[in-house]
Amino acid sequence: MASSLSSSASMAIVTLTIFLAFLLGSSSAQLSTSYYSKSCPKVFTTVKSVVKSAILKENRMGASLLRLHFHDCFVNGCDGSVLLDDTSNFTGEKTAAPNLNSLRGFTVVDKIKSAVEKECRGVVSCADILAIAARDSVVILGGGSWNVKVGRKDARTASPAAANSSIPQPTFSLNALISSFQAQGLSAKDMVALSGGHTIGLARCITFRNRIYNESNIDNSFAKTRQQNCPRRTGTGDKKLAPLDVQTPTAFDNDYYKNLINQKGLLHSDQQLFNGGSTDSQVRRYSNNPSSFSADFGAAMINMGDIKPLTGSNGEIRRKCRKIN
Repeated sequence: MASSLSSSASMAIVTLTIFLAFLLGSSSAQLSTSYYSKSCPKVFTTVKSVVKSAILKENRMGASLLRLHFHDCFVNGCDGSVLLDDTSNFTGEKTAAPNLNSLRGFTVVDKIKSAVEKECRGVVSCADILAIAARDSVVILGGGSWNVKVGRKDARTASPAAANSSIPQPTFSLNALISSFQAQGLSAKDMVALSGGHTIGLARCITFRNRIYNESNIDNSFAKTRQQNCPRRTGTGDKKLAPLDVQTPTAFDNDYYKNLINQKGLLHSDQQLFNGGSTDSQVRRYSNNPSSFSADFGAAMINMGDIKPLTGSNGEIRRKCRKIN
């Protein structure tokens, strides 16, 4: 009887130990807004200073930094993989179709990393830098703020194949957009809110040519204006740029949604959000209520930042964002 009790007690202790280890493992794998409070207390002010300088030099950089975070998170999670350069024996994501000749801001990220390394060497990941810089870009351009969770590690790998298949395309239908975001654990509501990031930034002619010449759900004068800088013939003027938000292209506001209601969405995928489908009501709400958009955008950015982060012993803290240690 005593032996049986002893055995039961031992089993209970083992079970409790495993349970506690699981809890500790889970908590250590969670991102937190205070992750760097002791190890790098000036990280947020350091990042913001460099971002502000870059945006003052070129307004478009805010949109570029926001987009880097987005394209990072949609490819195997927010792990800094989008920043890795190609080498003779390594292919990164920069040459994937959605990124090639499109993503920019890498030099600014280098400057941020350098400044952060001076504050606290080998502590802050490049993945976290992207998350913080995205928030700062929005705020500096007039948008609302949110509390950025940090504690991510950097990937030692990249996936050009996943970049080609996972990042939403400007040609996507509404159903394809919803599916693409759902594959990342994001809701249709998150998708519409995050699309509001197109209230800043520019797009290349090649991404909207078909819309301005061949689609009917587009304001005629808007289409004609865009055609002046984007020739019909493929291969001509492909890289010419136009603002995603024709109203206030360098201000983070809710005019993007007003444009959609007026059929002035630049990309096919933009106008799909307001085209007689399930997301029309949300677009109307954001067009009438900027505070609702701001709150939902911040919440959606937090959700996106939670996509499959590397934490604990997974990944590394890169010394240089462009290459693995």
